[in-house]
Amino acid sequence: MMRSISLGKYISVQGMFVRDANSGKIVVRVGDKTFEGTPIS
Repeated sequence: MMRSISLGKYISVQGMFVRDANSGKIVVRVGDKTFEGTPIS
């Protein structure tokens, strides 16, 4: 499932959901890289 996350005030990433992380954040995969951030609804 595709999810969008915020990495900062002006940076967002959209990728495939990988897992839930600590403190309400999620991890998404884009290509061979993973990013952890706050979910965007």
